[in-house]
Amino acid sequence: MKKILVLQFSQTGQLSNIVQSISTPLQESTGIELKTETLQPLDPYPFPWPFFRFLDVFPECVYLDAPELQPLQIDSDYDADLVILAYQVWFLAPALPITGFLQSEQAKRLLNGKPVITVIGCRNMWTRAQETMKAMLDDCGARLIDNVVLTDQGSLLASFITTPRWLWTGKKGPFWGFPAAGVSDQDIQACCRFGQAIEQGLGEDAEKSEGPMLGGLQAVEADVSQIQSEKVGYRSFLIWGKLLRRIGKQGDAKRTPVLAVYVVFLILMIVTVVPLSMLLKALLAPLMKQRYQQIKTYFEAPSGSGSERMEEFGCGK
Repeated sequence: MKKILVLQFSQTGQLSNIVQSISTPLQESTGIELKTETLQPLDPYPFPWPFFRFLDVFPECVYLDAPELQPLQIDSDYDADLVILAYQVWFLAPALPITGFLQSEQAKRLLNGKPVITVIGCRNMWTRAQETMKAMLDDCGARLIDNVVLTDQGSLLASFITTPRWLWTGKKGPFWGFPAAGVSDQDIQACCRFGQAIEQGLGEDAEKSEGPMLGGLQAVEADVSQIQSEKVGYRSFLIWGKLLRRIGKQGDAKRTPVLAVYVVFLILMIVTVVPLSMLLKALLAPLMKQRYQQIKTYFEAPSGSGSERMEEFGCGK
């Protein structure tokens, strides 16, 4: 019997739904033992998330200064054949509870030498966070074999409105012509194809090979036009985060005025630098086609965006 350990943190519940969709075929398999652990900070992050409390975590996110977590129920010596690590992206970095777990001694014991599949549910920018995730998995001695990414429905402009509204107010439904916030129900339901492929792969000992188990299943689509914007945003978070950490710790009232100034700066950057960056990318696209394809291939590894196996499973997109 193959053993799978699922580790997740879901603030809104959306990522738990994604994990459940992936897990259903695995739970129904007689040849698989599935254990799921939900990471819980000692001081929980609220949902809905008050605006300034939400903003106040970004310095710690980018500097990987994670909170203490409640102990996991599973034994540190649990010998999983495969680990599924599901995480949200906060400020272009893995959510702090996931960072806290990966920095722990328990993570090193559970993940050392293990094949890992990462699952991301986010608005649209995730490449910088996944680079950080790769480094932390390397530190734990783990081996990344697949990456699944689900992004919010609607256009970039739409999700720029709907996602914050959902996060700050808890209101997720469509309004004023905008779609519902978050990943679409259809995309979440279609994640069962990954569970089916994992079940098949484990039956063939695919987790022991060097290749991915989820290739050809449209596991991830990297938007090259967003990558430069991520770099600019991440540098901004590092610079302002360093300043805020000098002013005080997370939750210190002295941070609030500086956070207010940063909000103005961030809005100006979003409405000026980001569109200009995307326009420049579009203008250079004909000249940089090969280079952009290389970048796309890199960030989509190891699973890729191919669809050649979609018909093999019963719940494709």
